[in-house]
Amino acid sequence: MSTVTLEREAIRKASSNKTKKPFVLAAIMLAMFMAAIEATIVSTAMPAIAADLGGFSLYSWVFSSYLLMNAVTVLIYGKLSDLFGRKPILSFGIIVFLIGSLLCGMAQSIEMLIVFRFIQGFGAGAVMPIASTIVGDMYTKEERAKIQGYLSSVWGISAVLGPAIGGLMVQYVSWRFVFWVNIPLGILAIIGLYLFLHENVEKKKHSIDYAGAGLLFLSVSTFMLVMVEGGVRWSWLSAPVLLLLSISLIAFYLFFLQEKRAKEPMMPFDIWQERSILIANTTSLTTGVMLIGISSFLPAFVQGVMERPPIVAGFTLTTMSIGWPIAAMIAGRLLLKIGFRKTSIIGGVALILGSIIFMSLSPEDGPVWAAFGSFMIGVGMGFSTTSFIVSIQSNVPWQKRGVATASNMFMRTLGSTIGAALLGGILNSRILQYLQSNGVEQEFSLDSTTLLLNEDQRNMLSDSMRVILQDGLTYALHSVYLVVAGFAVLSFILILLLPKESISKH
Repeated sequence: MSTVTLEREAIRKASSNKTKKPFVLAAIMLAMFMAAIEATIVSTAMPAIAADLGGFSLYSWVFSSYLLMNAVTVLIYGKLSDLFGRKPILSFGIIVFLIGSLLCGMAQSIEMLIVFRFIQGFGAGAVMPIASTIVGDMYTKEERAKIQGYLSSVWGISAVLGPAIGGLMVQYVSWRFVFWVNIPLGILAIIGLYLFLHENVEKKKHSIDYAGAGLLFLSVSTFMLVMVEGGVRWSWLSAPVLLLLSISLIAFYLFFLQEKRAKEPMMPFDIWQERSILIANTTSLTTGVMLIGISSFLPAFVQGVMERPPIVAGFTLTTMSIGWPIAAMIAGRLLLKIGFRKTSIIGGVALILGSIIFMSLSPEDGPVWAAFGSFMIGVGMGFSTTSFIVSIQSNVPWQKRGVATASNMFMRTLGSTIGAALLGGILNSRILQYLQSNGVEQEFSLDSTTLLLNEDQRNMLSDSMRVILQDGLTYALHSVYLVVAGFAVLSFILILLLPKESISKH
């Protein structure tokens, strides 16, 4: 290590000694909770929002707009935090998120809400990766493993509290407060960061890679747009899809060329040459597909086929969010004893076991067995994601830790977006195939399946009609879970390729 690098590390350690770690951790967990609860609380309130604002055809865009902006900005924020420090970039992200939240609660139409969700997502892209990166900065490798478990518990708590808070606000106050509840949390998080986090970022004139940021934004946003709308609004081989895909590929190629010549590249491609980072990020892509496959389609199976109420369907998903933080906390301790590769393998085995349960799930099994499958997926995610983040942060210096952490979260988001398109397409085509093979495509359409999700409408169906629709949904979901199982096996194989421990202590 050079003398200059040693001096920089000494400065950073001196500044970290002034930092009040417990208070900073509390501020980070508040910021993460604010972003994590957003997903579950808005999902719960959406039927009431749609009823009030109208525009049901744009329903999915309320989620897609947030996801799109989150995904396209996450890498850019990660790099900016490496250039200018974590505190100013995270604070900026929280402020933009809060402005978006305030505006969302004031929306007078579904179109306005979608635009304001873009703003919210633009801020949210900074929260998760930089919060995790600050933990990587403040704590040693040994401490980091345990703290990542605490951060994961935020997801579990938000998954349990989100639907409850959302339901209570919709019922007793107004759906608008679902967005406004974020504001005090965000303000407290910013105050905590400014009072207790002290960074010593090297003061020098930075060469910001504006061209790289712009090309990355263009490439990812056009690709995400295709993933969200392909097979829904546009057929896969239509002119808009092919045009957007072409733009995405050309922009990515130009981005790659730009990064090779940029003085301070937005995405230093050399981090991908580190085998552990390459495999961790690729595995995050495959587990992202699995994650969306379970969370999107399990409630439909529990409500439509098992004929259970929405609250029971919600319970089967909540167990995933309980398994995740429990496994993450155990993983934090195991990492220090058996290393990140063996800990990741435990996660890979749990993912396969969970996917086998879903692959063989039948209406007779009941929601408890479905919840157990969901729990096992959560355990697998807890073990693997904790191992990945700790191993990535241990293999890169401070100057690249922000973008390296962000790259892992970006890959998981990308996997979920691809998974939503891929698995949604499989589900729809299998339902249509089943209806055609039973000669009932004239009586039923794809939309007929939604009749199963409402108890009153389901009870109005004749027994034979209900059985055909339920059998069609079961057949289609089994195909989806077969693909999910394939991704579980692929994830396990990738984990086996992780190198044996040789972690440098950054």
